[in-house]
Amino acid sequence: MDPIPVLTAGHVNWDVTLRVDRLPEPDGEASIRSNRQSGGGSAANVAAALAGLDIDTGLIGSVGDDDNGLLARRELEAAGVSLDGVRVIEGAETAVKYLLVDDAGEVSILGNDGVNEAVTPDDLEPERVRAADHVHLTGQRPDTAAAIARIASEADISVSFAPGRRLADREYGETLALADIVFVTDREATALLETESADATVEDRIIVITCGDDGAEAYTPNGSVVHPGFDVDPVDTAGAGDAFAAGFLATWLEGADIDRALAYGNACGALTASRDGARSAPTAEEIEDVLARHS
Repeated sequence: MDPIPVLTAGHVNWDVTLRVDRLPEPDGEASIRSNRQSGGGSAANVAAALAGLDIDTGLIGSVGDDDNGLLARRELEAAGVSLDGVRVIEGAETAVKYLLVDDAGEVSILGNDGVNEAVTPDDLEPERVRAADHVHLTGQRPDTAAAIARIASEADISVSFAPGRRLADREYGETLALADIVFVTDREATALLETESADATVEDRIIVITCGDDGAEAYTPNGSVVHPGFDVDPVDTAGAGDAFAAGFLATWLEGADIDRALAYGNACGALTASRDGARSAPTAEEIEDVLARHS
């Protein structure tokens, strides 16, 4: 099996993005200004963003054999992501997420899970995981995430984990304990610190907390680092966190220090938030231009 520098694992969705004049209150109403469709899912978004930064990337996930699954796979293939680890489930529906985006770029999400968690531990191919230089896990079945993390850890392959919004609702303790880097938002950080493995997580690995417009913070065994972020006019914040993770990993895996990785991740996330769609991560040249202008 050909080695792939980064293997991502988690959800592969199809996104329907509805731009609205405002996010409706209970019993309220909003006007739809535009409607666009594209691939989504955190693991797929990170994979596509890494591929856009010229990093060979593979993906473990699942889609249905419906039109949305076909479109999602075609888009990822066009981005340069290897789909050898993606299961196509016959007779099943691909997960569809409806993203409501207001004028400030804030996002609310509705949707169904479809078959985006059809990959079980028994479906994994350990050699595919062992062929990677790094494994990035996103929100998914806790047992599958833990199994992938164990395989990677036993092979001395570094692991990063972005558990996502459902961190407080799922048993991710084993995966968190095995992760070398954990990505959470400022809202998710509290849930992280309440997990059973919190002490080990804080002491033995890197915790990266993204803070939206306020940049990001990294807590490492050698101390903490803060980056203030970059001023942008937000258009659509969907996928910005995934783009941040891709930018951070792209530099960290090359041996860059935490300061550089935070700056690069923030630039990648900010540029994504300034554009429509979760799959609007920038190129390496665009990121370097932002960093040069703010150096």
